[in-house]
Amino acid sequence: MSTARAPVRPPVLWPGLDGAERRRFRLVVMGDVRIEVRAPLPGVRFTELTSDRLTYAPARALVAGTAVNLARRATGYFRRVAVLGRIGDDDFTPVVRRELRRMGVRDLLGVEPGAANGITVMLRDRGDEDGPAGVRLLVAEEHAPDRRLGEPDVRRAAREIRRADVLFADGYALLSPVSRAAVRAAISMARENGTLVAFDLVPHDVDQRLTAAEVLPILELADVVISEAPTLARLLDRPAPDDTAGVRELLPTLDRVVSARPLWLLRYGGTSLEHVVAHLRERFLLEYPTGYEPGVERTGFGDRLACGELYWWLSTRPSA
Repeated sequence: MSTARAPVRPPVLWPGLDGAERRRFRLVVMGDVRIEVRAPLPGVRFTELTSDRLTYAPARALVAGTAVNLARRATGYFRRVAVLGRIGDDDFTPVVRRELRRMGVRDLLGVEPGAANGITVMLRDRGDEDGPAGVRLLVAEEHAPDRRLGEPDVRRAAREIRRADVLFADGYALLSPVSRAAVRAAISMARENGTLVAFDLVPHDVDQRLTAAEVLPILELADVVISEAPTLARLLDRPAPDDTAGVRELLPTLDRVVSARPLWLLRYGGTSLEHVVAHLRERFLLEYPTGYEPGVERTGFGDRLACGELYWWLSTRPSA
């Protein structure tokens, strides 16, 4: 009888990037919750601006932030989704809570009395007709409540974290000492209770904001690490790869500096969204195109990809 294993289907084929036929698993997403103003600038290139400019564009405001953006996509895959974050206490607060209810997401938000909700402005200029999408300018309020997400917020969410199949956190929380401590507390709580941990290494210039010594201890505790390959390479003072061969050359370094055995999901390509190498030390290596190409909506694509990958990983683990 043959013992050959069937080829592994990449997550972009199953479950795909548009949700799963059967929703499974419980997910807690920890991160930013903000009001975001978005506008594409189809007639403008940032490099062409030499003076003040008035442009009419389809601007809109919505509840967003790293946690909400991922949770919005995750509801198409996961049976139960919760958002853990810290918000302000102003006229936007009921708007935020109402949007989470509309999404079908459990609200684990702490409210900071008297504080305004965080605001983010995202502008994207005109891209090349047949080339990459336009450049994104993201302006985030520096002193938003999510910078003060603390260990008390984590303790209030303890029941949901313990019951979850996976806790998802990201690197923006590492930029503040207070929220960095909260991330460590949440990850410790998850690991003590058998909840798996996924970590998204953002922002993509985190290597200019934190040292490897500040980031690697978090990666040691993760079961899954999502990152643009150039970001990790720069953080580890290695050449930034731009093709499959370069990413493969980075893998031994990752295995050496992180003694744990996380699943690495490394993005690379022209915009670092086109391809992924999935690597598990000495056990697993899979490469796949993501389907991101000219004409595909970039906003939210990374969240769709991450949700599909998480569901795929949870479903294909031996204990699934």
